[in-house]
Amino acid sequence: MNHPPLLSLEGVTVLVGGYQAVTRLDLEVARGETVAVVGESGSGKSVSALGALGLLPPGSEVGGQRHFAGEDLARLTTRQWNALRGGRIGFVFQEPMTSLNPLHTVGKQLRESLRLHQGLRGQRATQRCRQLLEQVRLPRVEELLKTRPHQLSGGQRQRVMIAMAIANDPQLLIADEPTTALDVTVQQEILALLDELRREHGMGILLISHDLNLVRRHADRVVVMHRGRVVESGPTPRVFSAPAADYTCALLDAIPDGTPAALPADAPTLLAARRLGVEFLRPKPLLRPRPPAFVALEPLSLNLRQGETLGLVGESGSGKSTLAAALIRLLPAHGEIDFDGERLDRLKGNALRQRRPQFQIVFQDPYGSLSPRMPVADIVSEGLRFHHPALDEATLAARVADALAEVNLPADCAQRYPHEFSGGQRQRIAIARALILKPRLLVLDEPTSALDRSVQKQLIELLRAVQARHHISYLFISHDLAVVRAMAHQIMVLKEGQVVESGECIRVLDAPTSDYTRALIAAAALD
Repeated sequence: MNHPPLLSLEGVTVLVGGYQAVTRLDLEVARGETVAVVGESGSGKSVSALGALGLLPPGSEVGGQRHFAGEDLARLTTRQWNALRGGRIGFVFQEPMTSLNPLHTVGKQLRESLRLHQGLRGQRATQRCRQLLEQVRLPRVEELLKTRPHQLSGGQRQRVMIAMAIANDPQLLIADEPTTALDVTVQQEILALLDELRREHGMGILLISHDLNLVRRHADRVVVMHRGRVVESGPTPRVFSAPAADYTCALLDAIPDGTPAALPADAPTLLAARRLGVEFLRPKPLLRPRPPAFVALEPLSLNLRQGETLGLVGESGSGKSTLAAALIRLLPAHGEIDFDGERLDRLKGNALRQRRPQFQIVFQDPYGSLSPRMPVADIVSEGLRFHHPALDEATLAARVADALAEVNLPADCAQRYPHEFSGGQRQRIAIARALILKPRLLVLDEPTSALDRSVQKQLIELLRAVQARHHISYLFISHDLAVVRAMAHQIMVLKEGQVVESGECIRVLDAPTSDYTRALIAAAALD
């Protein structure tokens, strides 16, 4: 690349709450170039970008030289920052649910950005909103404009964030884990879109990611960070083919591997569903008939044995999380659900509550699902207190310590709060909260999607060990086929609420019969 730097950071140091998060970072992004920053959770990737753009909390300190298109960022006024961020610089944040306003519709949030930076209003703004949502491959655009963030899937929210980031044709896009919540086919579509914008408009991209396959395909240069320092940087082909740093080698080797333990031939069926389907009623317009219900899940059947893992894969909106929620009675559904020989779909009230400890769920976003106001001890013991109110404090404390030890967390974590932990540690806390009730079925909804590869590998090994010790059955929802291959005995591929293929995991991934499954495997670059 012979272009002059669009973003230039020289000797940048970041202190957050007195802790030195980044030490003497040098980084450049030229027009039309994609530079990737990789490293484990806590390595300083996101803090570097936030510090460069003045987005860190009060009390943080950023030293060194920061320039954008020749402007000294340290000298900008508040008005100039507001014009720059969201205008000439777009930012895709890592957690879209916390970045989008839950009170406003998607359309209102997109129009606000267009009004502030381009002065667009009325029909012109609405037309541009439609165009942006179509660009990021979102379906039913007219409906989505009137939808609030909590009504969208994780992947759909992420695509809305990307649409907002590119709304004003930025010169530089800072993308912090932009494809974390996206399935592999949409990942490729989104990255292809960003590559197209980069080529057509000369946009620079600073890509922060733990997905090394994605970085290998789309980045021109790579910067590897560890504990706030750059340990290696250079052209992508060179870094991946001949890494110079031991840490880079360790990152490249941290690929999920292995397979789950074989099941006994006589393992009994724990969960069975027959003709299970889910429909959502649409709002009834004034003085008009109610439109047909939205079919989120076409009737399907499945069997899950004790100690078995069923992997649910498919694109965002395919019905994976809907199926899991319906199976454990978190969503109304029609059809039969049999759990350990009892008709779960017939249980109500207290009878259902008594069964709930036996099937628990670990949500996709551990930060959003853990109360920021409660210490870990209270978070982990909350379900135990509800279902077993007669337990004394000493017994509760002992059970919490056992649950934390089960997920390889030290006992002194109990009095700390969620914000004090890394993403991988928060996910372990969420797993401990589920395991403390000794469930027989655990629903894992994208448990590794926000984690870097080395932590993913550790978490997979942990889940396999827990399953072997307690013979727990897993419903494992993921868009990462490498993780699914390492975890699942059986696999079910969903598309638009329908099963397109199912069977033994290795057979389906090695010899798929459906074009859709083949497309997923190709997009994942699964060997």
